[in-house]
Amino acid sequence: MESKRLELKVGLFVFIGLVLLAVLLIAFSKGTSVFRGTYTVYLVAPNVGGLKLQASVLLAGVQVGSVSDIKLAPDGRSVTITLDIYKDTTIYKDADFVIEQANFLADQYVAVLPTANEGPIITNNQVVECEPPFDMQAVLRSATGFIKRVNDTVSNVETSVALIQHTVLNQQTLTNLSISVANLRTASEHADGVVGGLDTIVATNKEQINAAVSNVVVFSQELAQMASNADSIIATNGVTISGAMTNLEMATATLRDIADDMHQGKGLAGTVLENPELASNVQETVNNLTITTSNLNQFGLWHILWHHESQPRTNALSQANRD
Repeated sequence: MESKRLELKVGLFVFIGLVLLAVLLIAFSKGTSVFRGTYTVYLVAPNVGGLKLQASVLLAGVQVGSVSDIKLAPDGRSVTITLDIYKDTTIYKDADFVIEQANFLADQYVAVLPTANEGPIITNNQVVECEPPFDMQAVLRSATGFIKRVNDTVSNVETSVALIQHTVLNQQTLTNLSISVANLRTASEHADGVVGGLDTIVATNKEQINAAVSNVVVFSQELAQMASNADSIIATNGVTISGAMTNLEMATATLRDIADDMHQGKGLAGTVLENPELASNVQETVNNLTITTSNLNQFGLWHILWHHESQPRTNALSQANRD
């Protein structure tokens, strides 16, 4: 009898221990408490990354449920995540569902990020879109590709630098550059000497330069005065000048009329021009007058008269002797 009581006590102790162990396991695990009611929410995500079953669901950092199931879609393009949310938790449809990770080595969890808390409330068996988790491996692959591109760029830069050193910065080019710099320095020294010589010339001939500049100024002032005087003369004698121009125009017109009359044979001059015989006589008379004036200039008037009187006597004696 005593042995049966002992076995009963031992069995009861073991049962109580197992119950306490189950309660502790449920309390310290990330599963849903058996003492709290839940409703189901289905998340659809492109991938779940490292999310596992019984992962926590945190709303504003507070656990409000857990992941109860993860299933791959038949087409293999998405994953359906089943969440068990406590019934006393209210989540609005404008909330964002994101798969996050606490730190680099920690497990992933589902984070519910509330926004304005407007619109309808998520109910049982509601389907919600979920953002994919941060993929560290994809980032590492992208970083690897970026590093490779950086290495290729560095290689191209090194090749370009080597080409520049070979073609541009070779010894011959540097020598030519040095010669050019030396020539430029020599030319600048010559230019400085020329400028110094000009300064010396200006300094030694300062008085002459000043006098020349003064003369130019005075001459320009005199020209300005002459122009002013000419303007005054024209202004004060405008009527006279206008009359003279009118007379000149009238004289020109008269000469034009006389010339036209001469060409038409009118008047003495026109008759002479039109009659060839009369014109020849006039020409001969002009020639005789020319000879006479030349003799007057050379021998005088008395010689001409004496020669003219003696000429008939000589002619008469010679005629008598012939008779």
